[in-house]
Amino acid sequence: MINYGFTKEIDMPFEEAVEVVTAELKKEGFGILTKIDVKEKFKEKLGIEFKKYMILGACNPPSAHKAILAEENIGLMLPCNVIVYEKENKTAISIIKPTVAMEMIKNDELKQIAVDVETKLKKVFESVK
Repeated sequence: MINYGFTKEIDMPFEEAVEVVTAELKKEGFGILTKIDVKEKFKEKLGIEFKKYMILGACNPPSAHKAILAEENIGLMLPCNVIVYEKENKTAISIIKPTVAMEMIKNDELKQIAVDVETKLKKVFESVK
């Protein structure tokens, strides 16, 4: 198990999992700023076949605003990445733990924002079954 994110495998088709994760993120106030289809990009740029693997760049605007006010260069660490990918006969989802990602930045205000964002992301993670 990784220590920098929440990860689990679910019995749900890949495409449905992307839709469900996106909808659950929206319920917690996150929008998707970027959607990277890794399979498509590897095919296009490298000419190789790869499993279905989607990176979703999720952003909660009020939290992002607070974070940038607390630490101007925090944009280097944003948005919060969520991945959905094929894993054998299942679909895996992984969501970053902002508290771990922000540990290297010594800013108490930012630490509390990370805790708040992680609480929301954990709700998303737990709601997808």
